[in-house]
Amino acid sequence: MRLLATALAALLATASAPDACEALNVTVSPGPRVQFSEGDNATLYCHISQKRKTDNLLAVRWVFAASPTQEHLMIKMTKFGSVQYYGNYSQRFHKQRLHLLKEKHGTLYKFLILSLQQTDQGHYICKVQEIGKHRNKWTAWSNGTAATEIRVISSKSSDHPTFKKNHEAWKFFEDLYVYAVFVCSIGIISVLLFTLVILCQSLLNKKRSTAPIASNFPKPKLLKPQRKLILPKIAEENLTYAELELMKPIQEAKGISSMTVYAQILFEENKL
Repeated sequence: MRLLATALAALLATASAPDACEALNVTVSPGPRVQFSEGDNATLYCHISQKRKTDNLLAVRWVFAASPTQEHLMIKMTKFGSVQYYGNYSQRFHKQRLHLLKEKHGTLYKFLILSLQQTDQGHYICKVQEIGKHRNKWTAWSNGTAATEIRVISSKSSDHPTFKKNHEAWKFFEDLYVYAVFVCSIGIISVLLFTLVILCQSLLNKKRSTAPIASNFPKPKLLKPQRKLILPKIAEENLTYAELELMKPIQEAKGISSMTVYAQILFEENKL
């Protein structure tokens, strides 16, 4: 009887347990194949939708497969959001190159691979597991998987047609960018020189307008004062006035004419 009760309880628990085989809708972009040059940074996105419950949490793993038979767990974000590294990827060198970030409320996860190398070429698989509580226990509700392939082109393989085409296209845009920068630099320098000339002319005109006009002429030389000539005073002299009185000569005899005229001068001295 006890065995029957135990079997019945196990059957009820199995019937009430969630179906862990239901799949999540998981996609990886860019995909299914993406190409990078050696030394580039790669960004992979893992999109997740159609969770069974909105309150359930997600555990996201990225697995690297150099071949279909060799898979290596690289990095994992737990249901609580912490990031863990596994195997050789737990070394400090790889920890600085690999980053897993959660975006858009847990429906988008971004995986960064910095400074790609030839050894990074292969398949990258995003494995997602939906985890929720059932009877106070964490239980897997659903799973989802998606993958993409990364190809790394060596910098030495310049003979590769795709690489050569991309390199020529990049070189064309690089030259165009250099020409554009050169033309813009010449234009900026011309504008600065024109502005400087205008500024200098305005300052020169302002200086001329504020300068006094008299300053342009030489100052007149002052004449030395000449000594005043003092003329000697002419001493006043006593003047003597003379009066001339004509007198007829005394006739000695009547009837006898005479041509002689006598003059009498009288002097009188007057003091001024």
